[in-house]
Amino acid sequence: MSSEPGPGTARGTRSEPLLDVRNLCVRFPGPREGRHRSWVHAVEDVSFAVERGRTLGLVGESGSGKSTIGNALTRLVKPTSGTVHLDGQDVLAARGAAARELRRRIAMVFQDPYASLDPRRTAGATVREPMDVHRMHSGRAGRNRRVAELLDLVGLVPRTAARYPHELSGGQRQRVSIARALAAEPDLIVLDESTASLDVSVQAQIMNLLRELQGELGLTYLFVSHDLAAVEHMSHRVVVMYLGRLMETGPTDHLYARPAHPYTQALMSAVPDTDPATEKDRERILLGGDPPSPLDPPSGCVFRTRCPMAADECAEPVPQTTVSDNHVAWCVRTGDSLSPERLRRFVH
Repeated sequence: MSSEPGPGTARGTRSEPLLDVRNLCVRFPGPREGRHRSWVHAVEDVSFAVERGRTLGLVGESGSGKSTIGNALTRLVKPTSGTVHLDGQDVLAARGAAARELRRRIAMVFQDPYASLDPRRTAGATVREPMDVHRMHSGRAGRNRRVAELLDLVGLVPRTAARYPHELSGGQRQRVSIARALAAEPDLIVLDESTASLDVSVQAQIMNLLRELQGELGLTYLFVSHDLAAVEHMSHRVVVMYLGRLMETGPTDHLYARPAHPYTQALMSAVPDTDPATEKDRERILLGGDPPSPLDPPSGCVFRTRCPMAADECAEPVPQTTVSDNHVAWCVRTGDSLSPERLRRFVH
């Protein structure tokens, strides 16, 4: 699927995507039943592209496969099948020096900075580590100067370099994590729920910092989150996932203004309205039941067991339907909206 061009595209022509993911599948071994091995279908046939200098938001509830995709891109988990290309280079097939170089070019910022930072290392040593590993800058003195620059870039004072994680606030720890991600000068940064563990005011500060850094350094982000408001604030384009499958994808403003898939509509209905009068009268779509097990996903549309518009045809292979330019959904009922009558029958 295509996506809109990022800033810097020459004369309005489309650039090649920085990240191109095609037909990605990730399955984990499940329990055995005799000789039969079951498999957890964490990610199934997922494709997307990210333009250089842009942010792709990956959204869905817990268990949708969002973090697994981030881990697959950074080779923390091994995909079952599919391809991942970064600037034309095959990430999954790379070995030796080529693999090390690609690992440098993809960085990750995790959800909990207290868990992802080594408690025995100072903030300065943490930020310097990627430069030590990849032998960047000239000697220890050069790397220490770069550490000071990076800490300043993320809004931390120089003395932070001598502090340990337990001496820092949650927001400061996440800023150290961002500085560490920047240290290796990556092309792509995977932000895996990177604001979820922070207070609301600190979340806003970190998201604004990330946007400023993107504008200043031309960074490319994959923003993984279950928070639709955060995704809307951060992303140029959004991918909606459910049970490891694609449900809908499109430019952020189009998708939020006109969600086409019933699952996206349900997600959007949960986002509070800033107008109290509108919020008071708004009906929410509360989905019944639990998500199916990824060990035995339903045929056809995996959302059909909870969908208020499900029909017999939803058990068949799901077509990709064009909603508008660059906006597609995987649903046979695309474009249908949930009527008040249907909502009243379905809302719990």
